[in-house]
Amino acid sequence: MSTHAPQILIVEDENDIRRFVRLTLQAEGHEVHEAATLQRGLIEAGTRRPDLVVLDLGLPDGDGVDLIRDLRQWSAVPVIVLSARSAEASKIEALDAGADDYLVKPFGSGELMARVRAQLRRHRAQTPAGESVLRFGEVEIDLARHQVQRAGEPLRLTPIEYKLLTHLASQPERVVTHAQLLQAVWGPGHREDTHYVRVHMANLRKKIEQHPAMPRHLLTETGIGYRFVP
Repeated sequence: MSTHAPQILIVEDENDIRRFVRLTLQAEGHEVHEAATLQRGLIEAGTRRPDLVVLDLGLPDGDGVDLIRDLRQWSAVPVIVLSARSAEASKIEALDAGADDYLVKPFGSGELMARVRAQLRRHRAQTPAGESVLRFGEVEIDLARHQVQRAGEPLRLTPIEYKLLTHLASQPERVVTHAQLLQAVWGPGHREDTHYVRVHMANLRKKIEQHPAMPRHLLTETGIGYRFVP
């Protein structure tokens, strides 16, 4: 049985970086397509339908964040941002727009490929329709019954804790910003209430993690949000 080589689109205007990323990806067996502008990136994404997009934000004909927003109107393809912008505000803007991960330049080939593997794995492992149980570590979430167990014992989660856990667990390996969590769990009007998330996440970790001070599954992305690692 033949295996499908993942197709990855690089949208990057710097030739040296685009070549470095292309060679790194090809060495891992990926099929690579390239674009040097925002408009060409959108065309390539629409015609190639890649399995993943690697995107620079500083493009000659526009901001990569606008490409993400446009892409998210019709596609859920994972997007990894590569950018020299290291400020938290820039990361939050890209992630809130729909990016899945953010890598600051300069970066190494090993870190890039780890992020690529994680996003491809997450995209392939999206919960299939009809599957109602999520498992990680000692924890089992029964989505149909709204029940959570750890090591076979029932866990008593508050409604907020349950919503937080299921929202993160349904998007493994993806960075979810405070604003995205507040919108999903508390609803509109709470975008600035990040302390809500911190308090409830601390309580959730005490129930889910074996060592809450050193979590393995509910990881903090400092100043940005959280990432769930199965």
